[in-house]
Amino acid sequence: MTDRSLENLQDGITKRSMTQWIAFSLLGVASLFGFFFLAFILYWIIRQGASAISWEFLTTAPRNMAQEGGIAPMIIGSVYLTAGSLIVAIPFALGAAIWLSEYAWKGWWLRAIRVTVNTLAGVPSIVFGLVGLGLFVYALGFGVSLLSGMCTLAMLTLPILIRASEEALRAVPRTFREGSLSLGATRWTMIRTVVLPTALPGILTGSVLGMARAIGETAPIMFTATAFLLTQPYPTSLFERVSTLPYHLYGLVQISNFYNETKSIQFGTVFVLMAVVTLLNLTAIIWRTRVRRKKAW
Repeated sequence: MTDRSLENLQDGITKRSMTQWIAFSLLGVASLFGFFFLAFILYWIIRQGASAISWEFLTTAPRNMAQEGGIAPMIIGSVYLTAGSLIVAIPFALGAAIWLSEYAWKGWWLRAIRVTVNTLAGVPSIVFGLVGLGLFVYALGFGVSLLSGMCTLAMLTLPILIRASEEALRAVPRTFREGSLSLGATRWTMIRTVVLPTALPGILTGSVLGMARAIGETAPIMFTATAFLLTQPYPTSLFERVSTLPYHLYGLVQISNFYNETKSIQFGTVFVLMAVVTLLNLTAIIWRTRVRRKKAW
């Protein structure tokens, strides 16, 4: 190799190293900016809302036009809506995921279905709210009720649950399927006794993430399930309205021009909602990590 070629090679290595260093530096700055921005939001919410947290705040109903009291009905309403939406959505999501991963023939139309599912996951939540209003509230006659809200949130989380369940099923090693079929099991027996139990932790992890998405939604349930300051704060049937944390916060902000005393309650509600969402996401992360460590394949 001549000296000229060696110099060109060294110049090329230096330029690539400089480009790599600049790219890594920009990525690091972007990561730090995102981290500090998130930390600032959390610090601001904790500082403003932690003082409002008390046993009374968490266990009593609001009083005096929500200027006093707590948010217990909103916590219970959010739990009812979120748990009910998962009960409605999981059977449909699991059935679709099993069909996509085990029965559907590969081809352009299967890719089109997956693209459609991914597209539905990115549809604005207000669209699901309008569809739920027309379908469940008016067409099926459920009215503005807990049941309408459950079904609307189920539509919202369905694409997320389908993708999570399908990925969990596809992650099961092919040798598990081949071994079961070689022993004489039918395809459905193989799915029911081998594939589903193996993929269950991943499916449950996706369900927890779907729950974290659903519990913080306001637009889909604004038209279908919720109301502000109900005379009966705790629902006794599926056809009654409920109060939820996101919509209660929306109502508090709306009346804050008249009642500035609700500021601490607003931030206390945000603090509780953020704590619940964070807890659900941490549960999913820890669960997924533990399951991956236990896998031997």
